[in-house]
Amino acid sequence: MTAPPFLVARNVDFFAPGGAPLLQDVSFDLDQGAILAIAGPNGAGKTTLLNILCGAADATSGDVLVGGRNLKAMSATERARVIAVVGQQELPDGRLFLRDYVALGQIPVQADRSAKQHDSELRRILELPGLENLADKKMSVLSGGERQRAHIARALAQNPSLLFLDEPTNHLDPDAKGRMLSLVCALGITVVMIVHDLVLIPEFATHVALLNSGALTGFGPVADVLNPELVHETFGV
Repeated sequence: MTAPPFLVARNVDFFAPGGAPLLQDVSFDLDQGAILAIAGPNGAGKTTLLNILCGAADATSGDVLVGGRNLKAMSATERARVIAVVGQQELPDGRLFLRDYVALGQIPVQADRSAKQHDSELRRILELPGLENLADKKMSVLSGGERQRAHIARALAQNPSLLFLDEPTNHLDPDAKGRMLSLVCALGITVVMIVHDLVLIPEFATHVALLNSGALTGFGPVADVLNPELVHETFGV
């Protein structure tokens, strides 16, 4: 028996306050464990779509379902136990130690484990992106790549089933990008990520959604979607 899709967007529209359409009739299904890359030119609606899918913004019309449940029917606490988000503007207090910053992600699941179990899980999460040796460093002294890994570790501390990443490789050098994408590939959870560099997508994603002017120009497995025709329709090149 085929499992139902884990993330579903149905006829999602979003209009700006002035009435301009930013998303138009976006629909797709994504299976659990898939890694979806969202790509498109500037102003295509990528961040708007990600915000609606994770519940940070409400669609003007249409629905988003996660695990069979409508996002609108889930409380903030319920969402935090399923969904984690790493946005572009993550600005933690520089005085925080990295260990304490990552531990903030455990707040939604605090009641699920004992303090000893949380400490053990925190050590495991710090090891995933290779941050264990930086745990006692303050956030203010970390490099851009180290901070980005800390943001992802904080999100993973929520123990999410669905992780959203808004351009996580932006401003990273090639080595840091490679390590970041390798980490994402190894998580074993459903991931939705905005990516600008099309060349990177086949290296980590299972699916891709191409957006142009708020409309899907392509959605599906990477090999089916990243073809010359759809890339030209989306990017004009």
